Amino acid sequence: MNKYIPNALTLLNLFCGCIAVIFAVNNNFVAAALFVFLGIFFDFFDGFAARKLNVQSELGVQLDSLADMVTSGVVPGIVMYKLLEMTLDLPTTVSFDDGWNGDFYGTTKVYSFFPLIGLSVTLASAYRLAKFNIDEDQQTYFKGLPTPANTLLIVSLPLILEFQNNDLINSIIVNKWFLIGLTALSCYMLNSSIKLFALKFKDWGFKANATRYIFIMLCIILLIVLQFAAIPLIILLYISMSVLDNVASKLK
Repeated sequence: MNKYIPNALTLLNLFCGCIAVIFAVNNNFVAAALFVFLGIFFDFFDGFAARKLNVQSELGVQLDSLADMVTSGVVPGIVMYKLLEMTLDLPTTVSFDDGWNGDFYGTTKVYSFFPLIGLSVTLASAYRLAKFNIDEDQQTYFKGLPTPANTLLIVSLPLILEFQNNDLINSIIVNKWFLIGLTALSCYMLNSSIKLFALKFKDWGFKANATRYIFIMLCIILLIVLQFAAIPLIILLYISMSVLDNVASKLK
């Protein structure tokens, strides 16, 4: 029975990702983010459960990547697509056009190829997950930004728009050049060779896990003070601390 628990958690991740896709397509970014958070929660604990129950399997590895492809690949791509679409202010009218621009309910919307740039995040995520599956080195660390971390970064943007109510930050987020730059940076970081520490604890001692404990404490402080605006800073902190940790390791 124990061997089915990690895969069940992985399938819950996939289920949450599918629901998040539906909400994101319909511009309900708050609900989409909620199910992304739930999916990432299940994604963290499926591997934890597999290790604790000693039931790791090749099936579980492949299933995990397939679930991540939806929750942490398709969803952030759609969110970025929608954010880029917002910068264009495309008109929507009611008619009975059955062509490319018409939907089942008779709504005609003008489409642009420009927001499709956002789907580059989905493509880069797929490439990263495929590389991860065949890379035997990434057991205690990651090469490049993990897809869940990248997803948190992207889905935090509409949450900041919704809840932070800061005109300066809002103007930056809805700037198409900022979004294009973030998309390019996201794609690069997903597949970079930069070593980033993993939040996997072999033991609970502080000395062996100092970087992890400090990172978690700083994350809690940032979230309390800045709320959703803290998430981009947390991702930047994660990358910065990993780089410093790599430098310190080389100097030992």
